[in-house]
Amino acid sequence: MLNKTSQPGFMKRKWVKIALVVLALLIVGGGLFAWKTGNLLNKISNGDGGLLSSLMHSLPGVKDELQGEEEGQVNIALLGMRGEGVTGGGTLADTIIIVSIRPAENKISMVSVPRDLYVTVPGTQDKQKINAVHAYGEQRGRGQGLEDMKTILSDVTGLNVAYATSINFEGFKALVDSIGGVNFHLDAPFSEAMQFNEAHVCDSFFTIPTGEFENKTIKYFSKSANIYKTRVIETHPLCNAPAGTLECGGNFSLPAGDITLNGDQALCLSRSRVTTSDFERAKRQQLIIQAIKDKLLTAGTLTDFSKLNAILDNLGDNVRTDMQAWEMKRFYELYSKMVNPQLYQRVMENSEEGMLYNPPADGAGYILLPIGDNYDKIHDVVKNIFTLPPQSDIKPKM
Repeated sequence: MLNKTSQPGFMKRKWVKIALVVLALLIVGGGLFAWKTGNLLNKISNGDGGLLSSLMHSLPGVKDELQGEEEGQVNIALLGMRGEGVTGGGTLADTIIIVSIRPAENKISMVSVPRDLYVTVPGTQDKQKINAVHAYGEQRGRGQGLEDMKTILSDVTGLNVAYATSINFEGFKALVDSIGGVNFHLDAPFSEAMQFNEAHVCDSFFTIPTGEFENKTIKYFSKSANIYKTRVIETHPLCNAPAGTLECGGNFSLPAGDITLNGDQALCLSRSRVTTSDFERAKRQQLIIQAIKDKLLTAGTLTDFSKLNAILDNLGDNVRTDMQAWEMKRFYELYSKMVNPQLYQRVMENSEEGMLYNPPADGAGYILLPIGDNYDKIHDVVKNIFTLPPQSDIKPKM
């Protein structure tokens, strides 16, 4: 006579119950993990869908694929700025870098776009420097700045720039400090003695009048004259900041050799441009980004959830992206599988190799335009960046 517990029907029901319990534990455990990571990632995401979308994309059979992944290349715009609500052009995107990854080829490219590139603001006929596109978009609605930057950068480069992420000064400093600083090498001492002493539009920080004024202009298309014209739309008095409150100490300097940059130093080096140039600054920014990436990898941060948790907590209020949580997770999965990827770099500047030129002054101030007055050359270089010879002067001159 068979024991009840040894009967086939009983054993089948027993294993069904065990399977259901295990499945329930996986769902609850997975749900808690998704809730935790979703909460962190949703803090910085402007994307639609939120936690529900992330949970849906964790289900079997749901396709997790980023825009551009099927074609083999995913493009993201990285923007750096003072920060929302900060005086002195808080939402002007003064750092603009397009990062493209080709996971299957183990390749990454970085293309820096100068803030002075003169473009048509999306949705208008107004001409402005590209760094103002984000600010104008944010005036129309939160998150619109990222959308407009993707639109104009796609136009300029010929790429499908599907995603955008911005980080403000505080977020950048917090990121560097949270990983214990970054290693950097200078062939010669570095000094920026001019930029942080510059006069700015008078506000609660810049309070000492200089007696000078700054005109804000806009270039618009005159249908009656069938040409572009420039008009002054605002005039602001300029002021200096009190000596004890100058950014980066007023005269920022670093010694030659191998140094470890803390958050403040990394930010000041990333911003310094007057003594050298905006193009040299862009090259330094690319090198600092590499240094941050290297530190994240060597410290094991990208594989340690508790470390990532702490970084995301610090960054939450200082970073914005239009990627949904599941898209960030997918991007991380793709990137984490790339082993020592080959890096290709370009900085657009005013040279034949740099693809831009500076036209004679016409009331719009210092601006840059594409060689040939169209984006054909830029499209060609960006499209073939993975096969072209490296930019000859990508290492900054110190």
